[in-house]
Amino acid sequence: MNAHAGQCAGNFINGFHFMARSFIYALILLAIGAGGGAAISAGAQNAKYTSADASGQIVVILQNHAFSPAEIRVPAGKRVQILVKNVDATAEEFDSPALKVEKVIGGGSEGVVRLRPLDPGSYPFTGEYHSDTAKGVVVAE
Repeated sequence: MNAHAGQCAGNFINGFHFMARSFIYALILLAIGAGGGAAISAGAQNAKYTSADASGQIVVILQNHAFSPAEIRVPAGKRVQILVKNVDATAEEFDSPALKVEKVIGGGSEGVVRLRPLDPGSYPFTGEYHSDTAKGVVVAE
């Protein structure tokens, strides 16, 4: 075997080992991500509730004068924080007599709406400035 052939064979073997290690690392990361994520989701929050971000807040986007998601499912009897991100250029008021909450959120900004522990039931909310399109409901279960 000449020197070039030996070098090519060595490169092939080294490349194969690198690919095998990369594949194993990818599988480990996938397993950690899937298993770890499932454990966090199942342990921290039941799938029937609206998911929260890493800080524990439920994120609601206000865009085109509409809330998304428009239905927010929360556990009854627990305090909840909703982070409303208003991506519209104009202000909107998160308003709910049922929740006893009023919060003006400027255009291009965000605000936190803190909810007291709720009894089971449905609690409607609106964007007072655009009540024809900005509507939603908090469902406590």
